[in-house]
Amino acid sequence: MGTTGIPGKVTQGSQTKGGIGESTLRPDGTLKVTGEFAYSSDMWHEDMLWGHILRSTTAHAEIVSIDTAEALATPGVYAVLTYDDLPTAVKNYGLEIKDTPVLAHGKVRHHGEPVACIAADHPETARRAAAKIKVEYRELPVITDEASATAPDAILVHENRDDHHIGHVPHPNIVHRQPIIRGNAEEAAKKADFIVSGEYTFGMQDQAFLGPESGLAVPAEDGGVDLYVATQWLHSDLGQIAPVLGLPEDKVRMTLSGVGGAFGGREDLSMQIHACLLALRTGKPVKIVYNRFESFFGHVHRHPAKLYYEHGATRDGKLTHMKCRIVLDGGAYASASPAVVGNASSLAVGPYVLDDVDIEAIALYSNNPPCGAMRGFGAVQACFAYEAQMDKLADKLGMDRVEFRQLNAMEQGTIMPTGQPVDSPAPVAEILRRVKAMPLPPERQWESSEGADVRQLPGGLSNTSHGEGVVRGIGYAVGIKNVGFSEGFDDYSTARVRMEVVGGEPVATVHTAMAEVGQGGVTVHAQIARTELGVTQVTIHPANTQVGSAGSTSASRQTYVTGGAVKNACELVREKVLELGRRKMGTYHPAWATAELLLEGGKVVTDGGEVLADLAEVLEGEAVEVEEEWRHRPTEAFDLHTGQGNGHVQYSFAAHRAVVEVDTELGLVKVVELACAQDVGKALNPLSVIGQIQGGTTQGLGVAVMEEIIVDPKTAKVRNPSFTDYLIPTILDTPTIPVDVLELADDHAPYGLRGIGEAPTLSSTPAVLAAIRNATGLELDRTPVRPEHLTGTGSA
Repeated sequence: MGTTGIPGKVTQGSQTKGGIGESTLRPDGTLKVTGEFAYSSDMWHEDMLWGHILRSTTAHAEIVSIDTAEALATPGVYAVLTYDDLPTAVKNYGLEIKDTPVLAHGKVRHHGEPVACIAADHPETARRAAAKIKVEYRELPVITDEASATAPDAILVHENRDDHHIGHVPHPNIVHRQPIIRGNAEEAAKKADFIVSGEYTFGMQDQAFLGPESGLAVPAEDGGVDLYVATQWLHSDLGQIAPVLGLPEDKVRMTLSGVGGAFGGREDLSMQIHACLLALRTGKPVKIVYNRFESFFGHVHRHPAKLYYEHGATRDGKLTHMKCRIVLDGGAYASASPAVVGNASSLAVGPYVLDDVDIEAIALYSNNPPCGAMRGFGAVQACFAYEAQMDKLADKLGMDRVEFRQLNAMEQGTIMPTGQPVDSPAPVAEILRRVKAMPLPPERQWESSEGADVRQLPGGLSNTSHGEGVVRGIGYAVGIKNVGFSEGFDDYSTARVRMEVVGGEPVATVHTAMAEVGQGGVTVHAQIARTELGVTQVTIHPANTQVGSAGSTSASRQTYVTGGAVKNACELVREKVLELGRRKMGTYHPAWATAELLLEGGKVVTDGGEVLADLAEVLEGEAVEVEEEWRHRPTEAFDLHTGQGNGHVQYSFAAHRAVVEVDTELGLVKVVELACAQDVGKALNPLSVIGQIQGGTTQGLGVAVMEEIIVDPKTAKVRNPSFTDYLIPTILDTPTIPVDVLELADDHAPYGLRGIGEAPTLSSTPAVLAAIRNATGLELDRTPVRPEHLTGTGSA
């Protein structure tokens, strides 16, 4: 890892071991590697029942009747619930638009929609009972694309919409529409010496997290319920669950249990309400664990997209204008589609200077699977298209592809297409320079004196090629991603920090509702506490709803926002501790009143390094506790007609160089290397930073060459809901991923940090596609690339 730039300023406790800037190890790391970590699916309770969901077998149909009698008569079955059994008038939920029924009512809108839920004394009993429920459907026409969704006679996916987006969309089957208009693209196009256009298709990607949806609901003596669940946003879940149960929020107590990955797929509810309903109905704890097949239907996916782009440039390589239209398929329910539209439209230009743009992004309602948040949402699809356009323009101009990008790269001070100035470092040209300068891997690595190493060849261990017809390709891409929730959302987090003496040693306890989903937040929170409070021992309290909201673990926001809350709370605790010390011990030394005092290594020291007291001595018999909210600077909604507005908090940037080897006869691809350069503002934990960049890069690789949920265009049914047919990269598919990290501090952010988890997912996909195009000479305008696209037997 190379590290340059200006690190964020650390003023307190910087000498305490395990603080900010160190690669401290994750407390859950060894447990996860050895298989000892307790995930939510491992929970157990005495006298526990098992829940199961009956799902629709068709994508769009009226429900004529549901007969549960035979299921209820099954020995071991304690409850069977349908829509009519729900206890309150609130029967829908949703992240923004509450359009999703807890259980289907009147009709089903997608394949796999929950229709009934069952509680039984054994999971197989619950499944057998579900199979005995008789549901009579009357099939309806399916909406599967823009043409069928917006036709004059199109059937409506939601017949009686009344959400706040309905007034500005041209058709009720459009969830949200966001134009971005700046300058005059039509006039600017007349100045272009070269114009290129393209139509791009982005496939539906699954988050494919390690641990399927699971949780345990335990009825309480006070009439409430305790829910232990793997989620991304405890308080959002709470706000959706409690009204359906008819309970005040303080009687729905939620605790985060072990999460096996998320990537956006746990922002929406899955089994939470069903488990609580069954627990309250039966009076017994109810556990629900999806199998992998159920998981594919039980959470949202990445929006598939059609993207239509036009760019122009002058002979000297300066961009003149851009027009684009982005059509995202949101599926049957809204989920996060409005926010995905906002991201896709506002970031559709990419990290380039363009004064004249005409952008439109929409999300459709359809009968395809619901789509919502996934790592880099909206910006990922746009990056795939605009980076292909950059290569097309560079080639038409006869320019080097990287130099063309650098010539048009944005920088600090650039005005975004939304009219918002970029007021922090934007080292786009620099990260491109760095990634291009990284050494290339040796060619023909499969060759050895002992014969071909098939693991290094396209096709790998399938042993299909020994190097005949293998061509190397190199491609580049760069992307821009917003950090945090945008468009006027009140994005904040809360932290409670307590400092006391335990066993003669000062100990800090950090309590937040942050969902640790594998991103390493619990490690960073301990590092912040050590840095700010000068203690070695830090306890991370389990995340639950007994502390204020931390928001979602998404949008690369947790280190920024919840880390900011922890830092803020620690600073207030530190001041209280020092005031306590002044009262207790200040009479013994004048420096208590005159010096700037720091906490380091369990001691109170002056700015000159003189030790005034042990922290344990200052705190003896006392405990100091603070709960504090922290907000980033405010954002504002984009204008619904022009798209203008200061909609984003911060931007992150990553660039990739992909090196691939392609067997052009068999259509097989081996990604040899995916080098990355990224500005992270400040690497709070360098080891975790590298892991996040490599993980995001690998997910981008997956959607480039293998990952796609296949939906039948005639029936809207999912064809491949299993890891047998939905392929994700394994260790043998994952290339070398060298990373060059820049640290250019954002003065608006805690420690100068920049959210990092999503940006590498953007640029890795188009870099791989660019490299394959470089190797084959093919246009390749869709993801993922399949063998038939490379051999002339299929279109791409």
